[in-house]
Formats: sequence, structure tokens, C-alpha cells
Amino acid sequence: MSENKPEFLSFGSSGKYVPQEEMLELKKSKKSVTIGVPKETSFQENRVGLVPEAVGLLVQNGHTVYIETNAGKAAHFSDNEYSEQGGTIVFTPEEVYQSDVIIKITPPTIEEIDKMKNRQTIISALHLPIQDQNYFKKLMSKRITAISYEFIKDKIGTFPVVRAMSEIAGNTSILIAAEHLSNSEYGKGRMLGGISGITPTEVVIIGAGTVGEFAARAAMGLGALVKIFDSSLYKLRRLQNDLNTRIFTSIIQPKVLLKALKTADVVIGALHSSEGRTPIVITEDMVMEMKKGSVIVDVSIDQGGCVETSRSTTHANPVFQVHGVTHYCVPNIPSKVSHTASYALSNFFAPILIDVGEAGGIENKIKMDYGVRQGVYLYNGILTNKFIGEYYGLPYQDIELLMAVFNR
Repeated sequence: MSENKPEFLSFGSSGKYVPQEEMLELKKSKKSVTIGVPKETSFQENRVGLVPEAVGLLVQNGHTVYIETNAGKAAHFSDNEYSEQGGTIVFTPEEVYQSDVIIKITPPTIEEIDKMKNRQTIISALHLPIQDQNYFKKLMSKRITAISYEFIKDKIGTFPVVRAMSEIAGNTSILIAAEHLSNSEYGKGRMLGGISGITPTEVVIIGAGTVGEFAARAAMGLGALVKIFDSSLYKLRRLQNDLNTRIFTSIIQPKVLLKALKTADVVIGALHSSEGRTPIVITEDMVMEMKKGSVIVDVSIDQGGCVETSRSTTHANPVFQVHGVTHYCVPNIPSKVSHTASYALSNFFAPILIDVGEAGGIENKIKMDYGVRQGVYLYNGILTNKFIGEYYGLPYQDIELLMAVFNR
């Protein structure tokens, strides 16, 4: 008669309850990445994604950076400056588009997408209103990973690129207004600001967001009398607190706004719409009541403008007059100060690219960084943005689910 083993021994021999070694994730090894910076071909785009100093930093970290010749010329960076920092100058777009990661300011055109290789990564703006279904299908067919830098978040949940460009637009709008208030073509020879014994110029700002805040700071720094209007009481209170001083603030009410416009020397249109066109809050009748020679800088012209008489202009021919009021309505104001704006963008891109190498590749960076994931709208050719999918009738997957599948 065979003797049966005690039950507790059979458990032990099966190995089910024997202590096992803990399986820890191995640290990703550093990866050298090739980065391409093509020359921007879009109208009025003078910025460049990486400045020479950032290229030098990336090269020191073991990466290779290809810069198309004259890519930085419009932002006043020469090919020689890039090459001195270790960048490789190439003379055709095709050479740039063989890199692992492409850094662009504007979205790639269909022709530029054709130059891209399969399973490439591109970091650029999205500019959703100007895209069509074919744009996304082209990227999907090449299994591209596409990241919109406008939607990348930082650790506190804000959009650092949008904020940086808004700060530049706000500051620059006051400098533009000062130029056209004083010049001989349409201006009245007035200085924006104030000095002892002379009534200060009045600046009306429509919008209490980041653009409005930095326009207010610049105008107040020059000594101007500032009045700020917004439809949100919360934004007005927040701005009052951020400026740490008492200034005139008001909800947008036509009668109160008109009274302010009648005495204004400068009006800054800084409203932003989260979806669609910016609402018109300054009508043509209101413009007719403004002083002759006063200046309107409609920063919100990117979304159609908040002034009824606004129409899009260019950096080459930026102003026009309606009812004796000078209008400056150039979209993409940061491109006017392209050197400064390029530094702001480069300061954002360079640390991300260094982290990509440290993480062992773009896939690992996307997996580890929630903020970067917020900017991903295509992952290996799979659409990950719900809004885009529903708007254009394209299939989409949740990025968090893809991370769980592809990175197990």
C-alpha cells in the first residue's frame, strides 16, 4: 500500500507558496537620437524650433542634430552658429526628414509628410482649424507618432508653450502700439506712457488672460493708465491679485466699454475663445467714437478678432485705418520677435529631447511623462485624440490603453 504525502507537503513541492525573486523593471539605457530641424515654409513664420545653444547642449548629451540650411535665418541665427555648436548642416529637406525626431513650429504640409519615413516622431503645432481628414490619414499611413506642443502640460497642469507665446504677444502688443502711436504715418507723435506734469496715455485691454496680463504689466511699466475688461469676474479678480495693485477692471458691458474707448489712446484685443471664433465685443459704431490717431492691436485676430473692423494683415504691411483709427491685425505676433520667441520655444524643446535620450526613446518618454502624453494625437499611426476622431469620423484609441498594451 503506497503511502500518500501529507497535503501540506504537496503544496510546498508545487512551488506556489515558495518565496520568489521580485521582478523589478530594468532601468532603460540611454539612447542617442537623431533630431531634424527643417526650414519653415509657412507664410510669416520666422521662428525656429532649436537655437544654436540648445543644439550644442543636445550634441553634448550624445545626440545628432541635423539643421536644414538657413533654417534659423529668419530668426537671425546663421548656419555657422549651428555648426560651431556641433550641429550638422544639410542642404535638402529630404536629409532632415530622415531623422528620428522632427522639430517644427508649424504643422507639416502634405508635401513634407511625403518626405517623412515610417514610424517617425514629429513635434509641431497642430492648428486644428486648418487641417482636414487627409492630413491625419497621411500621418496614420506612415505610422507616425505626432505630438502637438500646444497641448503638452507641465507638472502644475498648465500649457507652457501657450503661456510663453502669450507672454511674448502681450508684451510685444504694447511695443507695437507705442510705435504706431508715435510714428508720422498714422500716429500723432504721442509717447505711450506718462511723465510728470503730462496726462498719461490710456490703454484699454479686452481680456484678462495671459496676453492681457503681460500687456497690462508692460503698459503700467511705461506709466500708462490701464483699464481691463473681461466677461469673467474670476479672471479679473485673479489678474488684480497677480498684478498686486489696484487698477480699473470691469465686466464687458457695452456702455461702460464705450465710455472707456472714447478716451482711449490704445486698445489691445486679447480675448481668447476655447472653441471657434472670438466674439466681437467692439462694434464699428464703437470704433467711430474713438479718438482719431488712436491704435487698436487685435491680438485675437488669430481667432477672427474681437473688433468688428479688424481684418488680417501681414508683417510686411501690418496696419490700416478705419474711421481714423489705426488697426494692427497681424496673426502670430510672436513671429515678429522671432529671435526671442525661438529662445522661448527652444528652452521648452531641449529638455524634452534630452529626457527622450535618458528614457531610452520617445516611446518610453511618452509612457513616463503624463504631460507629454497630453500632446500626443497620433501614436505609431493610431489616432489618440477623441475630439479629432469624432470631428473627422476617424477611429481612435485612448492613449492610456495604448500605453498599457505597447509598453508591458
